[in-house]
Amino acid sequence: MPEGSAAAGPGRADPGASASVTPFPGVDVSATESGPGSVPESASGAVPESVPGAVGGADSGALGPPAGAGPGAPQVKTSLEILRSLDSGPRGLVEARAEERLARFGENVLPAWRPVPWPRRFVRSLRDPFTSVLLCLGLVSAVVSAWGTACVILALVAVSCLLRSAEEHRADRSTADLRDLVATTATVVRRVSPDAAPLEREVPVADLVPGDVIRLGPGDLVPADVQVLRAGGLTVHQSALTGESAPVAKHPLDTPDPALASAGPFAQPQLCFQGSSVTSGSGTAVIVATGGATRFAAAHDGRARQRGASAFDRSVQGISWTLIRFMLLTPPLVLMANAALRGRGLETLPFAVAVAVGLTPEMLPVIVTTALARGAARLARTSGVIVKRLPALHDLGAVDVLCLDKTGTLTEDRPVVAAAVDGADRPDPEVLRWAALSALWTLQLAELPAPDALDEAVLDAAEEAEGWGACAAYEGVAALPFDPVRRVATAVVRRPGRLGVHTLVTKGAVEAVLERCALDGDERKRLLALADRKAESGLRLLAVARADRPARPGAYSPADERGLTFVGLIALRDVPAPSAAEALGVLARRGVTVKVLTGDHPGTAARACADLGLGLRAGTGTGAGSGADTLAGSGSKPGAGSGADTGATIEYGDVVTAELVDTLSDAELARVADRATVFARCTPEHKARIVSALRAAGHTTGFLGDGVNDLPALHAADVGICPRNAVDVAREAADVVLAEKDLTAIDRAVLAGRHSSGNIATYLRITLSSNLGNVIAMLTAGLMLPFLPMLPAQVLVQNLCFDAAQLAFAFDRPAASALRRPAVLRSRDFLRFITGFGLLNAAADLATFGVLALALHNAAGDGEAAFHAGWFTENLLTQALVMVLLRTGRSAAERRAGGPLRAAAAGLAVVGVLLPLTPVGPLLGMSALPPLYYLLLGSVLGLYAVALTAARRRYERRHPAEDESGRGLEKAHGER
Repeated sequence: MPEGSAAAGPGRADPGASASVTPFPGVDVSATESGPGSVPESASGAVPESVPGAVGGADSGALGPPAGAGPGAPQVKTSLEILRSLDSGPRGLVEARAEERLARFGENVLPAWRPVPWPRRFVRSLRDPFTSVLLCLGLVSAVVSAWGTACVILALVAVSCLLRSAEEHRADRSTADLRDLVATTATVVRRVSPDAAPLEREVPVADLVPGDVIRLGPGDLVPADVQVLRAGGLTVHQSALTGESAPVAKHPLDTPDPALASAGPFAQPQLCFQGSSVTSGSGTAVIVATGGATRFAAAHDGRARQRGASAFDRSVQGISWTLIRFMLLTPPLVLMANAALRGRGLETLPFAVAVAVGLTPEMLPVIVTTALARGAARLARTSGVIVKRLPALHDLGAVDVLCLDKTGTLTEDRPVVAAAVDGADRPDPEVLRWAALSALWTLQLAELPAPDALDEAVLDAAEEAEGWGACAAYEGVAALPFDPVRRVATAVVRRPGRLGVHTLVTKGAVEAVLERCALDGDERKRLLALADRKAESGLRLLAVARADRPARPGAYSPADERGLTFVGLIALRDVPAPSAAEALGVLARRGVTVKVLTGDHPGTAARACADLGLGLRAGTGTGAGSGADTLAGSGSKPGAGSGADTGATIEYGDVVTAELVDTLSDAELARVADRATVFARCTPEHKARIVSALRAAGHTTGFLGDGVNDLPALHAADVGICPRNAVDVAREAADVVLAEKDLTAIDRAVLAGRHSSGNIATYLRITLSSNLGNVIAMLTAGLMLPFLPMLPAQVLVQNLCFDAAQLAFAFDRPAASALRRPAVLRSRDFLRFITGFGLLNAAADLATFGVLALALHNAAGDGEAAFHAGWFTENLLTQALVMVLLRTGRSAAERRAGGPLRAAAAGLAVVGVLLPLTPVGPLLGMSALPPLYYLLLGSVLGLYAVALTAARRRYERRHPAEDESGRGLEKAHGER
């Protein structure tokens, strides 16, 4: 073994070796730690103490020279140099040194996974616009010495913040429990003392430190950013980081390679990154970055994390600013009008503030938080769906475009064999038999961690066609597993009755297999054209070839894969997920458009969508395809690969490729994205840009993803969704975590979001229209009467009674129309609704003037106190009527209105009638009313109910979205 090799351990450094650079700048711990093999600080760079888990440099996520190095192109450290700079070796760290580094760098966990303290969570809740408005009103009330109003408002603010903080804390704990289900140990090599023998043992991933030497095997997750020291057939899947589906071969760097200096970090063959997984082979590696210094953390904390305002934020801000404008105008108008017409001064300021408070939906933060928290708790209990951010539940209800990948959502992860044909495109069972032999013995002899999906499909088809009898007669000799560079896999078998002969059976990407076959140029072009036609129809293709070689005892190598005889093609198709078609139909009826963002070949994606009933309009979308991409762009798993990229132009209805996306401006992409259904060959950046374009076009978007490569799109969407088995960083970035990657679970979550949003919208319509009517009536009465129409204390008590009754809206069941379409809180729609019904409410209040004048004309006693009592009673009775009659939905839904809402309305009416008659009435400045008043008031309320019902029916006719078409959905889903 050469002394300088990685396996031999640190030997004498070559003075002429290239200075090091890694994707982890300043990867040196030796500058602050003394020990054997340390190097001067000037050569290695110091490690900043301010970066937990860093192994140097300030920007651990960027490729650059080590600290202290001069400018110039980055260079790459060899295995020997990286070990020396880390003050480590192939025998691992001493336990005491590992403990020191753990204390210095911190645990190997992402900073975002650390719990948020309760005080910070509570203060963060105050940033909600509605809560901020209430807080300001409470402070204004305190300034004008309206202590009762101030105390009530501040108590509502506190309750709302506590509810929101508690629910978000519950969601965070549920997410932490999900992380605990994932394996959290790694095999590390450490020593008890410098002279002791190295021992392998399992340690928690959080305890790993820079300089630790770890073992990697098939199926292992890479626990940190590492550099490979030794490898045997090591390949890793880093699609979660890069989006590339092909496993990447990794090997140690024993000698400097200047060509790697210009390569990106993920192209470095000696580097593996946290978030990737071992596909095949084994290896030994040294950890160079942990925790917040890894590229995993950089992807989580980078620019993709910057998300614009969500649908809920936009809705809340629009309504909040509308309310703020009204509230800011109300007190000055009251003061000026009373001063001009009645000669009153600042003594009307408490009344003006009370009127402004009366316009405000004080219970809104509590109602919003309660409705969303109940919906989130119900989802977690019944469907295993975790809502990590409460406003995301509203965003789910408002989603009108859902973006997702094809594999694992619309289709099963495992394809099926559609056909096995020879070079003339004729069915040939021999093609399937040879492919099955290659798959069987590759799996048996290559020690793969798990069967590849394509190999399993081939083996299942062979077993179904002819059983294992024909394959059982063959004996496996050797296997060359799939390599992403070769893009083929080869099994060497001994055929029955053919002594002294070994048969090589190779399968893989069409182009790669044909390059290894003894074919002339015309025949190769013909076969590539055949593969291209089949790929265009949405099929994945594997080519199969074989060759006989004289038996030999020595090992086989890729050099033996030459001069093969072409056998034929295996065509595979994706299998639609069992529930996908039905779920897509339900989502379509709910007004949710599904967009497929995939890295696959356009033909494969279009075929899967057509099989599921996602209609594609002909001739509306174009994109540059890649010709005979025989594995639909997905393929580089063992035995798979991509085919010839001929650069042909492909035209599909509503199918757009990434090549076309790159040529479009943001405005053009928004128009294309609005009509297209499938985006093929997408990179992570393409997905994020498409989602952002949809949002810019006015859509509320959801994105379903499960890998680190989905992080940009998860952050770009209004609501990010991921399944429970997604990579950890995707679960942390997502707003909603599903129990499984299933569209039916998303449908249930959408229903829950619309349920909660429907209740919030109903509350806002009823409360704002009622409050507006009361404010208009009070302002008018204040100008007509020689006294205030209601005392500030009476306004406060009235608001408290109405607020308590409004809590029932959080427990209501919305009508079918609220579940049929995306629920968006649009300020313009609310303004139109509350203006019309507010004026009607004001008319009823003002009609009470005539009733009071007639009833109190000859009545003895304090007329002012009786007037206050009469208006107080009428206000609460009209508000009770509004709660019942303006509830969202038509008569069928009203008959099913829940007990809480009707009970609250009845309670409000009882309080309005009885409170003036109790001993509390005189304390509030109210007196008993004559019986005639109640008779006349009953007539006014009857006319008001008739007018309210007629106005609501007219409103529904002018807005047909809330009609009988929602009843079918109510019948199917109303009991959920």
